[in-house]
Parts: sequence; C-alpha cells; structure tokens
Amino acid sequence: MNKITGHVQALTSWRSSSDPAPGMYSLGIDPHGTSQFFLSWNWTVNFWSSGEWNGNIFAGVPEMTSHYFHNFEFVSNANASYFDYSLQDPTVISRFVLDVSGQMRQLIWVPSADEWMIIWAEPHQLCDVYAVCGAFGVCDEKSEPFCSCPAGFRPSSMEDWELGDHSHGCRRNHPLQCDIGKDGDAFLLVPGISLPGNPSPPVEASSAQDCRLACLRSCDCNAYSYGRRCALWYGDLLNLQRRVDDTAGMDDLHLRLSVMDVSSKDRNRTAVFVSTASVASILVLCAIVSVFVKMFRRRQSSIRFMQAAAEGGSLVVFKYSELRRATKNFSEKLGGGGFGSVYRGNLPGGGPAVAVKRLEGLLCVGEKQFRNEVRTIGRIQHVNLVRLRGFSSHGSERLLVYDYMPNGSLDRALFGGAAAPPTLSWSARFQIALGTARGLLYLHEGCRDCIIHCDMKPENILLDEDLVPKVADFGMAKLVGRDFSRVLTTVRGTIGYLAPEWISGVPITAKADVYSYGMVLLEIISGRRNARCWVTTEQGDLLSEYFPLVAARNVSEGAALVALLDERLEGDADPRELERACRVACWCVQDYEAHRPTMEQVVQALEGVVAVNVPPIPTSLQAFAD
Repeated sequence: MNKITGHVQALTSWRSSSDPAPGMYSLGIDPHGTSQFFLSWNWTVNFWSSGEWNGNIFAGVPEMTSHYFHNFEFVSNANASYFDYSLQDPTVISRFVLDVSGQMRQLIWVPSADEWMIIWAEPHQLCDVYAVCGAFGVCDEKSEPFCSCPAGFRPSSMEDWELGDHSHGCRRNHPLQCDIGKDGDAFLLVPGISLPGNPSPPVEASSAQDCRLACLRSCDCNAYSYGRRCALWYGDLLNLQRRVDDTAGMDDLHLRLSVMDVSSKDRNRTAVFVSTASVASILVLCAIVSVFVKMFRRRQSSIRFMQAAAEGGSLVVFKYSELRRATKNFSEKLGGGGFGSVYRGNLPGGGPAVAVKRLEGLLCVGEKQFRNEVRTIGRIQHVNLVRLRGFSSHGSERLLVYDYMPNGSLDRALFGGAAAPPTLSWSARFQIALGTARGLLYLHEGCRDCIIHCDMKPENILLDEDLVPKVADFGMAKLVGRDFSRVLTTVRGTIGYLAPEWISGVPITAKADVYSYGMVLLEIISGRRNARCWVTTEQGDLLSEYFPLVAARNVSEGAALVALLDERLEGDADPRELERACRVACWCVQDYEAHRPTMEQVVQALEGVVAVNVPPIPTSLQAFAD
C-alpha cells in the first residue's frame, strides 16, 4: 500500500482458466493500516485474513514456518507497507497464485515428478471460499467439478462454467410466477445441503405449511426451512454446501421453483394436507406398527451383538441400555482424552471384559469422530490393532466398544510414576516398538485404502495381558485412496509428535505417521517424555535439553548409546537392538519426508533384515529445541 497516494496493489484472480481478465477475488493489505492481508470477493466481502504480523510470521498462516522459506519481512513506514520473502533454496522454482476459484496457493516445481505440487493453500477447504459456486450453486469438495446446480437450476453461463468460472452461479430453468395459487410456484426439498447463512429474522409460524405460505407471500423469498424455527431467505442464495456428515436431525432446505420444474410427486409433497379421520387412523396404526418393528429389530441386533461378542463375529450395533448396565452406569473410568472418556465393563452372561469409549463434548465433533472411527477400523483386524467389537448411537450418546486391555496404555507403563506398573524390560520395549511398527505397516499398506493414523503417541498404544501392543484411537485417521500419494487436510494430532509438514501446510503422506512413530520410539528408549531435563555437564547440572536432539547428536557422533537408555534399566539392553532402535528413530524424524523410511523399512530394520546407516541430525530438532 502506497501511504502517500493511498493506492493498494492487490493480487487478483483470473476471470477463468483461459481468460486473464480480472476475476471476482483479490488479495490485498488492509487499507485501514493494520498489518494483515485480506482475501476479498468482489472487493466488498472479506472472507479470509492472514492475521496480523507478529514480527516473524502472520498469526493466521502457520505454513510460513515451512522449511521452503526464510527471510520474511513486513515493512511499514511513512511511505508504504509491504511484505516479502525469499526461498531458502534458490534452485527451487516457486509460484504464488490466487486461483480462479478464490483459493490462494503456493506451489513448487518437482522435477522428479515433472509437475507442480501444492505445498499450502488458504482457505484450506475450497468450499470455505465466499460465493465460490455463485448464486444457488452447491459446493462439494469430493466431486469433480466441485460446483453443481440443484434440481430445477442450470448454470447461468455454461461457457464460463466449463472454463472453471462458477462465479455466475445457477439460474432457474423457468422463471417464478409469484402466484400462491396451484399453478404458481412450488418448493422442492433439497436434502443433504447445509443451510445458507444470514436468513431473515425468524418468522412466527406454527407449522411447516405456515412457513411455506410466509415465503410464498413475497416474490423475493427464494427458500425456507422449518424445524427449530421458520427461516426464510430472500435474494440470491450463496455458499450452499453439500453436507459431509450424516444429515439426520438437521433442518432441510426447500428451494422455490416454478411449478413447471417440480414433479407432481414433489408438488403433492408440498401441497396442503387435508386431515380426515380415516387418514389419521391409518397414520396412528402405522406408527404403532413401526414402533413394534423397531423394538423387535433392536432386540435382534442386541442378540446378534452378544453372539458376535462371544464368538468373535463381525461388528454389530449394541443397545445403549445394555452398555450402561455393562459399565455399571459408567462408574469405572479407565482414562480420557479430548473426545471423551473410557470405562471398563463386562458383557452380560459372564462375557469378556470390554472398554467402552463414551464420546463427549460438542455433538458435531463427537459425531464426526465417532463415524470416522467406526468407518476406519470397523472391518480391519490385525494382531497389533485394537479390535472394535461394536458401537451404540442413542440420541446424543455415542459409544464405541473395544476389547479391554488390562495393561492400559503405553504412556502409563512408561511415565506413570508411582502408580505405574513395574518397569518395562528392554526386551518388552523392543517388542512393543516392533509390534507398533507392524500395526502401522498394516494400516499403510495392508488395507484397501491407505490409512494414515494422524495421532501416533504412547497414549494411543494399548497393551494386552501379554504386553502385545495395539494401535488405538482412529478418530483422527485419514483414508487415502491407492490412486493418490498424498492428501491435503487440516492439522490434526498432538504437539510434540507432529511432522514438520503438518505445520507448513504441505499435503501429507503416510510419512507423517513415520515421524510420529520415531518420536514415540525415542520415548520408549528413554522412558521419559521427549521434552525432559537432560544431564549435560560433568558436574551433573540439569539443563533443559530437547531429548530427540540429544539422541540425534549421540547417534550421529558415535557416542555411547547406553546413555540414552532409561536409567531404570541400569544399562540392561541388547546393544545391537538398542543401536538399531536409536538409528531407526533418528531416521524417522528427519525433516524431509523423502528422507524418512517407510514403515516396511522400519520393520525390516528393527528385525535386523536390513542394515541401518548413521542418520544426519535433523535441523528442525534444533528449531524445536530453541
């Protein structure tokens, strides 16, 4: 921004993929003088902000910590305000673009793949771009193209639509008649669409029919929804999105159309229903029959689940009341996390002990995690993956039922303090590390889709009665089709175990799990959290040192690795296994994912099938230590 003239030099999107004329989206500095940048639609609506400059990066862009960039500088003086940066590696070819879709993207050229790779994008979700599909257009991240028109509508400009310019949106096939009569306008139920924002003030309506009539009375009313209230929308509808999760319990959107665009079946559905005694009797009878059918089916599901639980069958729905009794009204708590708590229970009839995970907190978050976990591990079985026996969904209650692990989680065994079980021997630790690696290998390569766990840490490794490790908690897992090598997703996981690409916004691969596994392996070796105090002087003074950096230096410099071992073991460890484990861990936490091994190579290295060279010291560890 030129502070003398007031002119703001902005980055503007193209009109379409083949037309470089100015488009609808722009990126520019705040003209009011703050240090933040805005993404704007039509120069009027700001829908994304970089956050203000904090001296190193913009607060809302954590991707700026990527190892691809350095020398950030935001300058604000009497004459101008501007921002610039330089690439860390001058041989890297980079592009920064504001796409036709309104998404800001940073790309680098990958010679080996002969293609451009997106390393970060804002907003992360394309459907979060304001009016990305124009008026009445529906955005769906999973479809191609990502914009579509609802039934009764067509693209306003088919030529622009085919070129990737969806800003003109959709229009009705036939104009509205603005007539309340039977030959006037009708409404079409559009299921699976999230309600648009900014409805008009709530309207007093005692029924869906009253709400519909309220919309019909104004020719400017284009949609209504009736559920918890009567909501009306006037003018063009923007930011319509296809719902990702289950639509049960959500209000439905009714779009106004010409009666010519609504089938007779849908027309009858929106017509005024005339109640008669005979119709009411039939409805009551149907309701009674439906209740008995549901009760019978639930009882049958319960019986099937009990049989499956006793015989090792497949996943079946479990009744909430039975789980409540099995856990004695959730009285024996085993542990908890960000999404809920875990309770011990016993299946009726002398059945095996189970662990019941009760999802808590916001319903929308719990529901997403619940469905993701059931979908991810409901049909996979491996000796080193926790077994999901069943689940229950009852009102707002979401429950997952697993095999009970008598030795708890790995973090309790390693860091539990006075309440911890006896110290794990080196042999037990090495087998836990090897079993965990095998479980991750199965997720990455043994399933139909590659499953990236995304939250590997000791808390998510459970130990059975024989200390066999079971990888657990798949609520954050990400499925990647075999036709894709990486996926762009929002940051998920736990600080201290996150790979650098999570922070920089690069689309992730299974190597993100490899990094987290390396951090876990270091904690298995040391018996303490990575961010621990470490003896660094001959006088025995305790200085705050980042253990992964200490380990990497010892491995690289050929120092005695027994110094890294949990002191409770008193040096009792197989030196060859210790060396392999230390080297593998340091290879796993390398900065660049291409330098990390796959989980298959990790398993082979730990088994001694392949030799492990001395790894370099990752530069990011020094940054984390600082």
